[in-house]
Amino acid sequence: VVIDFGVKRNILNELVEVGLEVEVIPASFEANDLIQRFKNKEIGGIFLSNGPGDPAATGRYAIKIIKDLIKKNLPIFGICLGHQILALTLGGKTKKMKLGHRGANHPVKNLIYDNVEITSQNHGFEVIKENLPKNIEITHKSLFDNSVEGIRLKNKPIFSVQYHPESNPGPQDSVYLFQEFINNMKKNAKKKRS
Repeated sequence: VVIDFGVKRNILNELVEVGLEVEVIPASFEANDLIQRFKNKEIGGIFLSNGPGDPAATGRYAIKIIKDLIKKNLPIFGICLGHQILALTLGGKTKKMKLGHRGANHPVKNLIYDNVEITSQNHGFEVIKENLPKNIEITHKSLFDNSVEGIRLKNKPIFSVQYHPESNPGPQDSVYLFQEFINNMKKNAKKKRS
């Protein structure tokens, strides 16, 4: 299920390309309404889309919904605004950047795999690393300014990135993140069956 904060069509294309059946819902959809709507279908995971604007403003209605979805133990993956709103939901903070990140050549260090990805970015807010709760691990950082470019929850299949792994034309270094989302959904489904 894609929560639409202003989703780019190519994100939907990438989710379909890796084999997912995608249902897009408005950002204002309540978690219980979402669960009711899909009660005859199993929800494999929740995708928090990109979008414009201040994450705190969008968070006024989205944080409660996402908190309710986290309680359902569903895999969650966020991109850009979805990343920022996820960080706010988990107890982090965001701020407006002096200079936003714009363009298709931003080097990002993947701290999990110890490699560098060339990414496409378009954002003016960032997650503040000093305020992140201890149950959140920083997974990616900008090599331009050391800002937080990715996080994951240590005890649940929930992660997000600040940049755009679906970017076309442009770098394809980060497309693997869609497969990681599927892997989280498969593990979660297997756990439910056992």
